Amino acid sequence: MKQETVLLLACMKNLPDVQIMQTETIHWLKRTSESTPITFSELDVLRQVLRFHEMRYYVQHDPLISDAEYDQLFNLLLQTETVHPEWITSDSPSQRVGPGLVKDFPKVHHLVPMLSLQNSYSVDDLRDWDKRVRSLSASEDIEYCIEPKFDGASISLIYKDDLLERGATRGDGSVGDDITANIKRIKTLPLQAAFSKHQIEQIEIRGEVLMSKTVFERYNQSLTEAGLAPLANPRNAAAGTLRIKDAAEVSRRNLEAFVYHVSYVQATPGTESDNLLHTHSGNVQLLWDLGFRSPVKELKVVHGIEDVIQHVQDFEQHRDALPYEIDGMVIKVNNLQMQDQLGMTSHHPRWAIAYKFKARQATSKLLDVTYQVGRTGAVTPVAKIQPVQVGGVTVSSISIHNADYIKEKDLKLGDTILIERSGDVIPQVVKSFAELRTGDEKEIVFPTHCPECGDALYRPEEEAVWRCVNINCNAQVVERIIHFVGKDTMDIRHLGESNIRKFYELGLLHDIPGIYTLDYEAIRQMEGMGEKSVAKLQEAIEESKTRPLYRFIYALGIRYVGETTAKTLAQQIRHIDDLAGMDEAQLMAFEDIGVKVAGSIVQFFRNQDNMQMIRRLEALGIRLEQEERLPVSGELSGKTFLFTGTLSSMKRSEAEALVEAQGGKLLGSVSNKLNYLIIGEDAGSKLEKAKKIPSILIITENDFLKMLPS
Repeated sequence: MKQETVLLLACMKNLPDVQIMQTETIHWLKRTSESTPITFSELDVLRQVLRFHEMRYYVQHDPLISDAEYDQLFNLLLQTETVHPEWITSDSPSQRVGPGLVKDFPKVHHLVPMLSLQNSYSVDDLRDWDKRVRSLSASEDIEYCIEPKFDGASISLIYKDDLLERGATRGDGSVGDDITANIKRIKTLPLQAAFSKHQIEQIEIRGEVLMSKTVFERYNQSLTEAGLAPLANPRNAAAGTLRIKDAAEVSRRNLEAFVYHVSYVQATPGTESDNLLHTHSGNVQLLWDLGFRSPVKELKVVHGIEDVIQHVQDFEQHRDALPYEIDGMVIKVNNLQMQDQLGMTSHHPRWAIAYKFKARQATSKLLDVTYQVGRTGAVTPVAKIQPVQVGGVTVSSISIHNADYIKEKDLKLGDTILIERSGDVIPQVVKSFAELRTGDEKEIVFPTHCPECGDALYRPEEEAVWRCVNINCNAQVVERIIHFVGKDTMDIRHLGESNIRKFYELGLLHDIPGIYTLDYEAIRQMEGMGEKSVAKLQEAIEESKTRPLYRFIYALGIRYVGETTAKTLAQQIRHIDDLAGMDEAQLMAFEDIGVKVAGSIVQFFRNQDNMQMIRRLEALGIRLEQEERLPVSGELSGKTFLFTGTLSSMKRSEAEALVEAQGGKLLGSVSNKLNYLIIGEDAGSKLEKAKKIPSILIITENDFLKMLPS
């Protein structure tokens, strides 16, 4: 054992083993980026670290590092053992798939060992693997089969005489846990399949148990409501569910399963089963035909590694559109005879490789918390973390939303935290690792006064957000101006955020009406602001005075009033003063206006500072009257629409404009008055609500486009 590890164990002997191992983990993760050779004694420490994390992952289902970080450590072990094969021990993590097993379930032997897959992280890795395959098979034309790498819990199934005989976990690759009772609760797995039609007496099938993204979100919400810590990801949720003793509870959690590999077939003696196909893709198709959920639709067969590379890169761009999590693609030699020829190592088959997508999770250190004040006065805490790569992006700051969120995630300064970034969404804190605390961590104390202006903060009842109610707070003024000039509001081009902040700091802009009284001569003297730039800015500001009334209402920044609600309000009034004079009851008579929205509107117009601002804007030439418009008739007349998720062919605002151009009406939320919900990628809670109302037609973007005149 290396000297520094001996010293570390000596000085940390009073701490739990988990902290010692995590400190070692940090050390070894740094070593993965260094070129210093590993000594024989150091290698034993690395193996101990890997065994520890295997136990956390496979047995406790509560990993302390991300998959990508584990792979870094494992690859370091493989590289060292490749250089020094004489150092390999029989109990090295490289010589088996998993660690010890949970003791509560009977142990069963797999008919064929369940090996891991070799991982790759770049197209160069794939090309190197392809070279090895072609050299070993003595063939230049290799047909490859590509399928998603499901991020779930691996299972092995045995069917005998057409009946499901046994279901087991992967375990250590040779022996797994018998979880047959729980496997039978998964509705996507048939209890009986017609294998006998293909002269098959017994068959062993491999697959993955998953929890869909939607089911996982509901499950985590139920844990939070029960005062329990949410799980880190759907994989942990699926793996943990498989080991629940109450099979009825397993059924309630709605697990799903994909099967993707036939590992063993026993056919009737003296017959040649038509199922003993020559390709992996053929076996996957057979499983589908027999009633299993196999990745037939996601599977692709190509010739040559360059087509493989193109497909996996394309698929990565659309991974978020899938209802379940995947963390890469699996590439297999499609010809089964060639698979046998290539064989396998003690750890992985030579005929398959996993191409891992960019890591979506990583661990980091919570260093500090700062607080931002938004245009509505909301005070948002922002976590400052040690910079870390997640999903191809370096992350150093993460919103931690509000005081309740900090409490729910049990966050403290100095904590080791797990962060996640899915697609292009803002990174989120998944969890903190309380077991790694040393006692030096500090509580996060939420401020009682505005960090910008010093006024006392206020938290409305039934809300999680603390707010600064000082309308003259500098932070709110700037954010309100930025919102007012935005593309979807007054659309004042050439007056972007940077110019607004610069003008405000120089005293050229104090509030929203000040936009229309800017000192253009002073702006001309500023560096980078030439005559043409100033002329364009002045033209854009003048043009904004004639924007439709709904844009002005949206630009005011009234809480809960988005673009769709602003349109609803504008259609019911002639002048902004009509809206200012309404009470909650009158507002709630309008379509899609509820108690919360109505109350916010009334509160806004009762504020004398707000009304004074509106009067100043009117005096400066802003049009506050509704433009006379004839009723629009078209293909969508009399129908109501709502969009959710990301559209692929156009922006949501463009789609909404198409609805209105054809006489349709837009709603802001799901209700019985809604006719059509158009769903794009990553459709959220609106979709779930709409499913509960039978009268709502849920259609895709393509279905919507077909409704429009050609």
